[in-house]
Amino acid sequence: MKQTTEPKRPVSPKVLAANRANAALSTGPRTPEGKAASAKNSRRHGFAASSFAVVRLEDLQEVVHLKADLAAAYQPVNSQEMFALERMAVAQQTIRRAARLEAGLFTNCLNEALNVANDEPFLPMNQSLAGDGDIEVTRAQNRNFLLAEGFHRLTQRSNCWSLFLRYQAQAERLYRRAVEEFNRLKALRNELPNEPVFDLEPEENTTPYIQSATNPFQPPAVPEPPVPAPVPAPQPTPDPPVALPAPTRSPDRSTPLLHPFDPAPHPLTR
Repeated sequence: MKQTTEPKRPVSPKVLAANRANAALSTGPRTPEGKAASAKNSRRHGFAASSFAVVRLEDLQEVVHLKADLAAAYQPVNSQEMFALERMAVAQQTIRRAARLEAGLFTNCLNEALNVANDEPFLPMNQSLAGDGDIEVTRAQNRNFLLAEGFHRLTQRSNCWSLFLRYQAQAERLYRRAVEEFNRLKALRNELPNEPVFDLEPEENTTPYIQSATNPFQPPAVPEPPVPAPVPAPQPTPDPPVALPAPTRSPDRSTPLLHPFDPAPHPLTR
């Protein structure tokens, strides 16, 4: 059986005016904890910095630090401007990653030219270029020659460098678009409502580490502190035994033996 819901009754103008008058008297949160909680009312999405970091290569909080620097420089006033700054932060991290990739590719080129274990032998510099001792070829010049030789060998076998240049250009293009988007939103500040922006804090990494047999890199074991041995409680020393005096007898031996702790006899009794 279907349940029918009653339609809501319209609010009268008097009740609506009274509600507005009561709301005008509200001061909002007064404590720092209440203000911090109310500042997140307009938050619609989260920004997990660990989702953009490469495992074992990049810092988990790198994007958060870039975002904090951008927020301090641009001063966003609403969530849309904050989202544009997040795009700028991710694009800046991509530009840094492209620079690291470029360094790794050049290192691979140098390693390719110096590797004599493969089928391609080491190619020395031409004698007419190096001379017969009349000029000095420095170590840096020799390494530059080997770097170019390795670059030449890699480009003949693969298109990795062309793909890298496309990746680098795409990162710079994304950064420029994010800056243009923020400038567009900044020009609309008179039309868009301002919203409270929560404080930028680094994301806490609360994910526990789970050891796996397939993970060759495990954190070193931290030695546990030594547990001190329990100290035995002091034992009470017994009191030394008290020597009791021997019973005394009168010289005439007429009186019985009396112990020093026995009560003395009455003088009238014999």
